[in-house]
Amino acid sequence: NDNGGQWRHGVKQRNLEVLCVSQFTLYGTLSKKNQPDYKLAMKSVPAQALYDKFLALLKENYEDDKIFDGKFGAMMDVELIND
Repeated sequence: NDNGGQWRHGVKQRNLEVLCVSQFTLYGTLSKKNQPDYKLAMKSVPAQALYDKFLALLKENYEDDKIFDGKFGAMMDVELIND
């Protein structure tokens, strides 16, 4: 919160914006050679359909103009300021 403590309110209560970033590397494993392996991750077409459904649900249950996302499957650099 503004005083350095934990949040006591949700995104809706604070009237905040939401940025969604698709991230396939969250579902990866390490091979025996300690190399990342993403073969168990959902394939691109159904993953994009699920991501689009998730975005639609967010927009239905909140304010459409406060939901933002990048381009699915694209390389994106995201900068975060965690204040």
